[in-house]
Amino acid sequence: MIELIKTSARRIYTRTRIPGIDYVINQYVGCEHACTYCYAKFMCRWKKHGKWGSWIEAKMNAPELVKEIVNGKVAMSSVSDPYQPVEKKLELTRQVLENMDKHTRLDILTKSDLVLRDIDLFKEFKAINVGLTINTFKGREKELFEPNPPSNEARLRALRILKKNNIPTYGFISPVIPGLVDLEPLIAESRGFVDYYIVEMINMNAAGHEFKKLLVEDYPRNHEITANKEKFREFIEEVKKILGKSGTKAPQLITHYPKPIVV
Repeated sequence: MIELIKTSARRIYTRTRIPGIDYVINQYVGCEHACTYCYAKFMCRWKKHGKWGSWIEAKMNAPELVKEIVNGKVAMSSVSDPYQPVEKKLELTRQVLENMDKHTRLDILTKSDLVLRDIDLFKEFKAINVGLTINTFKGREKELFEPNPPSNEARLRALRILKKNNIPTYGFISPVIPGLVDLEPLIAESRGFVDYYIVEMINMNAAGHEFKKLLVEDYPRNHEITANKEKFREFIEEVKKILGKSGTKAPQLITHYPKPIVV
């Protein structure tokens, strides 16, 4: 059972250091998707509601706060998923989109095909990009790493439908774990309906101790590559070669070892 905590916020636009983004907006904090590698788990240091994935804060006044006009690019969201299951009932994201200035340069990222519900609103924005996190986890990997989000097949279908509706799309391929995410077939399958890709290598520090323990116990050979500086660099070079011959617009590659780099 997910604990829903309804709150009010003082502001909704938060300055960020994310490259290419000026503000983030989080109408929710916490996420029902409960991905074991989720980098937003750090929020539990301040939000004492229990284990990540067991609670959600919903900022009920977000639709009013979002009427403020900001200059710059806005990302939705950084510590939640705007289309996690609770959104189907609360429609907080939809209300935020309805009230947001349609000249806002908006970048949306989700793991859910619920995003298709709001195509009518996306079409009102002058500058918008809608992305879905995609990878090749299935079966046991899907259960261990991403227990609750819709399947990758559903996410790819959502990207295809968004593109048919002339919504600019991107594929956020993440997290790329050596030997567990197969980039070439994923790109080959999706490039016809994805405008660009952002490819993110696994950030083991942000993924946390529990995820590292899971990887060590269940996928020791894969973990060995992430833990070895030289092997991980070699893997990154292999990824660069795959992206270079993918036939896509120069994709962004985000690595986290030994420090964050955007290539």
